[in-house]
Amino acid sequence: MSVVIRHPARTDRATADALAGYGVATVHEAQRRTGLLDPALRPVWGGAHIAGTAVTVSVPPADNWMIHVAVEQCRDGDVLVVAPTSPSQAGYFGDLLATSVMARGVRGLVIDAGCRDVAELARMGFPVWARHISAFGTVKETLGDVNTPVVCGGQRIEPGDVVVADDDGVVVVPRLRAAEVLAASEARERREAGLRERYARGELGLDVNTMRERLARKGLTYRDAPSGEDVSADASVDVPAAERTGGR
Repeated sequence: MSVVIRHPARTDRATADALAGYGVATVHEAQRRTGLLDPALRPVWGGAHIAGTAVTVSVPPADNWMIHVAVEQCRDGDVLVVAPTSPSQAGYFGDLLATSVMARGVRGLVIDAGCRDVAELARMGFPVWARHISAFGTVKETLGDVNTPVVCGGQRIEPGDVVVADDDGVVVVPRLRAAEVLAASEARERREAGLRERYARGELGLDVNTMRERLARKGLTYRDAPSGEDVSADASVDVPAAERTGGR
């Protein structure tokens, strides 16, 4: 039976907004390298960076009826997350649906399928992360679900989770861990700011991150080449002249 869950619990707005201050890579690392969606989901235009609470939509292949149903459940600060029940390259979403969800304060769309009207979406400034860009149209015939857990880009996403997306991809932060991940992201950002300053002064990552001992334990050795010695790995191989000159 298909269902629409109304008024699901959402991550509090302040936490979701604060996570928008950090990049996808930072958030992903801060939550122990979890939650990253398939990198095949790419921004359809560059430069957008959003975070918001998920409104999830499960749709049949090549049928966008339930996206229209989901618009009513969206509110300011949400991100629409759409997952088909089987792979589909159809263009489920275009400028008309973007106009509708923008009127309700939706910050963007993540869809494990196709979207279209890309030039218009860029002009409107509505961010979309999609697996495909496709003009192939959809129908409105079969029911799905709204605000139930979905698997999108290989990650389980529940309504109210935080979705963070930028040019590096998309990461989901579970609602019950959002405050913890925010604190970890803040700590990671402070640490990286310090590293950046040291790198800018010319210090090496080998020393800043105390890598030399670990490298030695792994067996890495250094030696100086005597004057004129060829230390390349294939120095002793007799390569035919034709191959050395690229066949010319």
